[in-house]
Order: sequence, then C-alpha cells, then structure tokens
Amino acid sequence: MKTYSRTCAIVFGLMMTVLCVVIAAEIILRKVFNHSLAGVDELSGYAIAIGAPLCFAVTAVERSHIRINLLHMRMPRLAQAILNLLAALALAALAVFLLIFTIRTVSETKLFGSVAQTPWLTPLIYPQSAWLVAMGVFTLACVILAGQALWLAVHRDSVELVRSFGPETVEDELEAELSDLEARA
Repeated sequence: MKTYSRTCAIVFGLMMTVLCVVIAAEIILRKVFNHSLAGVDELSGYAIAIGAPLCFAVTAVERSHIRINLLHMRMPRLAQAILNLLAALALAALAVFLLIFTIRTVSETKLFGSVAQTPWLTPLIYPQSAWLVAMGVFTLACVILAGQALWLAVHRDSVELVRSFGPETVEDELEAELSDLEARA
C-alpha cells in the first residue's frame, strides 16, 4: 500500500508542478505581452478535481487524516479497535458513495454531451473521466483498507487493529522524525 500511496502522491505532485508552470506562463504572458491563455482557471479546477481523490487515497493509506485522539488513546484496546474498524468501514462507505456519484455524473455528461462553459468549450467527458479514475483509486484504497480491518476484526486481532488503523501515537511520530533525521544525516 505504501507504493500505491507514493504513486498517488507523485502523480498529484507532477500535476501541481505542471499547473504551477502553466500559471506562471499565464502571469508572464499577461504582464509582459498583454496576452492570456484564457483557460488556466479551467485547468486549475480540473487539477483540483482529479488531485483531491489522489490526496484522499494518500491520506487514508498513510493514516494522515485528522482524528481527535484525546479520548481514543485513553480507551481500552478493544474500544479503540472497534472505533478503528468503524472508521475504516465508514471511510470505505463514503468512498463508494462518492464513486457512485462520480459514475452518475460522468454518465450524464456522456449522455448529454456536456461541454464546459469556458472559452475552450472542453467536452467534459475527458476531465470527468480522469476524475472518475482518480475517484476509483481512492475507493480502491479505502475498500482494501476496510477489508484488512475487517479481516483483523474477524480474527479478533485487536492489537494489530489498533496498531495498523489507529492514529499515530506520540512515540510513532517521534520514531518517524528520528528516522527521517537519521536518513538526512
């Protein structure tokens, strides 16, 4: 799953780098040559729509999402395991719901042949298809993680369920920072 997460992060990073270059070119063209590419804002919207699900996938795999663990860390291990399982299942359910919504949106776009109301008149099927793929990447990550959490729950492995699906502890964060510091030295 780490390779999956890293690939999503690299794709997102490359998309944002290209977008930054295009925005910089747009600014230079406007200021120096009094000319506009007319559509950079459209590209930005597409990049965000495609990039967001990729970031969601990275966040799910890396356990980087925000959790309020003030109470979580004070609960018994079994309660923590149950909450972690519920969180993984709820995130997978949300991802599936979003994927279904995306599929319906792309289907309607294809049915009506919708185009963007911008100077480029982009057929929306193209950026929305990329959005659908990105949403599928997010959903796949969440379903795999939920399956792993469910597997651990069925096998009553609450220790691993807490370790693999719980929020990072202070010790985990300290260990990660120290290993990062060691790698840089």
